[in-house]
Amino acid sequence: MSDRVERKRLLMMKILRESGAPLSSQKIQEQLTARGMDISERTVRFHLQALDSKGLTGYKEKKGRFLTPKGLMELAKAHVYDRVGFLSAKIDEMTYKMSFDPVLGEGSVLVNMSLVGKDQRDAVAALVPPVFSSGLANGQLMALLDEGEQVGDQVIPAGKMGIGTVCSITMNGALIKAGIPVTSVFGGLLEIHDRAPDRFTAIIRYDGTSLDPLEVYITSGMTRTGEAAREGNGLIGASFREIPASARELALETDAKLSSRGLGGFLKLGYPSQTLLDIPVGDGRTGMVVAGGLNAIAPLVEEGIPLESKALSGLVEYQKLFPSDELSLRLSRLK
Repeated sequence: MSDRVERKRLLMMKILRESGAPLSSQKIQEQLTARGMDISERTVRFHLQALDSKGLTGYKEKKGRFLTPKGLMELAKAHVYDRVGFLSAKIDEMTYKMSFDPVLGEGSVLVNMSLVGKDQRDAVAALVPPVFSSGLANGQLMALLDEGEQVGDQVIPAGKMGIGTVCSITMNGALIKAGIPVTSVFGGLLEIHDRAPDRFTAIIRYDGTSLDPLEVYITSGMTRTGEAAREGNGLIGASFREIPASARELALETDAKLSSRGLGGFLKLGYPSQTLLDIPVGDGRTGMVVAGGLNAIAPLVEEGIPLESKALSGLVEYQKLFPSDELSLRLSRLK
């Protein structure tokens, strides 16, 4: 079956799912036309009969077609395929929406949000700050939200607190505002040896996934961030990006401005057209490695503390962030 035919049939299935009730071929044809697809009712019936034969749709006399349980499963699987590359698009969108100005020290920055039970305050106070002080988080600033507060579409539920960590995409926003185009290539597991980046042991490309790679690695228990912070050896989440080779010096200046504001910079910046940590870089490009913002909460997962994390949760004003060494005090103030 051609991609064109498959997409038509998937769209018909989506229309049936959205309707919540059986539809006639005429109604389906009208919906398809409204969505910009020029198709006859006869052709619609032909495709519906093919879907019937595969058990993906069924027919109720005098009511029309409906989506079967098998059809719902098939549509869910296809939805994942449709979302491949979605994360890459979201990174670009959130980068565009950020307004932080490292010169003025004001504007919005992108944060990840992790929900942790308030009964875990002591563990949070003990495990999170060392990641910041070791330089393995993204900068030195963070946010703490109480129940009922909101970032993006995430409302902190009762009995929980929200730990906001600055997303490494903030670096993208600063570089773009400095006139430097940046490409987020992949997220991966980065091995730390003697407190320095050594090599990537696993990678997931941003344009080939529907999930945030670092979120996957951390929640799956694949990191050893706590060990890396304490002992200088372990596995952390990091991302690999590329910029034009001619922008390297300006990128260093931007990095210094971000660092002066307590926000994250590079873990490592390469040289024009040269490999970086054994990762090849194209001609006229320079590679960079940036620590993942979610690294700060990774030790909680590694210690078996239940939490929920969502990368790229939303934007917060820079003034609402505070230095990580104030975390214990702020935790004590929560109700």
